[in-house]
Amino acid sequence: MEFEKSPQTYGSHQAPAHYEPGDGCLTTVVRIPVRIVVLLVVVPVRMVWDLLVVCGRAVERVLLRPLGRALAWVFENVLTPLGLATTWLAVFIGKALFVWPWVALWRYVVVPVVTYGLVVPLVWVYRQLLTPLGHGIAWLVQQLLVAPAGRLYRRLLTPLGHGVAAVLAWLGRALFVWPWVALWRYVVVPVVTYGLVVPLVWVYRQLLTPLGHGLARLLTVIGRGLVWLLTMIGRGIVWPWVALWRYVVVPVVTYGLVLPAVWIYRHILAPVGREIAAAVGVAWRIAGYISRAVGRAIKWLAWNVVGRPVRWLYQSVCTPVGHAVRDTIWRPAKKAAAEAGLAVRGALQAARETVRAAREAIWPGRRDPVRLRQPVEPGVRQARTLGSTTTVPGAAADPEISLHKQG
Repeated sequence: MEFEKSPQTYGSHQAPAHYEPGDGCLTTVVRIPVRIVVLLVVVPVRMVWDLLVVCGRAVERVLLRPLGRALAWVFENVLTPLGLATTWLAVFIGKALFVWPWVALWRYVVVPVVTYGLVVPLVWVYRQLLTPLGHGIAWLVQQLLVAPAGRLYRRLLTPLGHGVAAVLAWLGRALFVWPWVALWRYVVVPVVTYGLVVPLVWVYRQLLTPLGHGLARLLTVIGRGLVWLLTMIGRGIVWPWVALWRYVVVPVVTYGLVLPAVWIYRHILAPVGREIAAAVGVAWRIAGYISRAVGRAIKWLAWNVVGRPVRWLYQSVCTPVGHAVRDTIWRPAKKAAAEAGLAVRGALQAARETVRAAREAIWPGRRDPVRLRQPVEPGVRQARTLGSTTTVPGAAADPEISLHKQG
């Protein structure tokens, strides 16, 4: 005997994978009323939603899409050329008012005046007057001042300066360097070494080092005692609070608040919420089927009330009437108009030839005589069948005949 149940099927539809049968009495009691209530609430919402979707698609297809195309056409064919033309006109006016006058002033007034009135004379004065004068003055200064000063510096001042520098250096070392070096080496270093450094080193090694070691051991022992005492005091203060938290607060919160809340969520809220969600999904699908059925019924009713009579009226009344009007009024009128046009064209051609012949008879020397062409009556041609080159004897003739092709 198998206790495992296979997934339930409803006609051609299978139950959802997340649906778990046998959830208990509470789930069974809640499921059917919740689904009924949700179905009653969701059906109007789904029908309104489907109606809004249909209206939105119709508005998008009938209004928004043509409006968008019209706006795009206006933007591409009106606003864009207008903007380009406005930009070009603004640039042209701006250049004509603010750029070209200053460019012309600079190119045809300022540049020639400055070039030929200031730059060219200054360049001529610099090249023809100042440059030779400067070269002459530089040669005189070189020969009269620089060359004698250089010889005096190399032959007299340089040896004299070297001797004076050597004497001053020896005096400086004898007066300021050698006495201080001797004082540092033979007085300060021995006094500081044997009078200060050696006694301080002996005091550090023989007195301060043993005293520091003893103080360090004493402070270590005192610190360990203080740590042990503070640890014991801390444990005496903390342990009661730890015991209160572990054996009072945690059990009370766990068994008095958390476990009931978890049980309520697991056995009441979760099944109810799951059933409500499943009911909403099922009701939404059922509402879709109902909305589709209602839409199809409205479509069938509209077709049988409006569409079918309109189609019958078009096929049974409008089409025969239109064919009769075409065959009895439009085609004869068109044929008569074509024949009248051909007659008028022939008359005009004959009048034109008559006028030309009369003009040639009055002024014979101006142009060669033109042979008068007699107007040709249009002949009747036999019609041809579609897809063949043979003529049909009993078929109607073509009413549209060109005089140029016949002549």
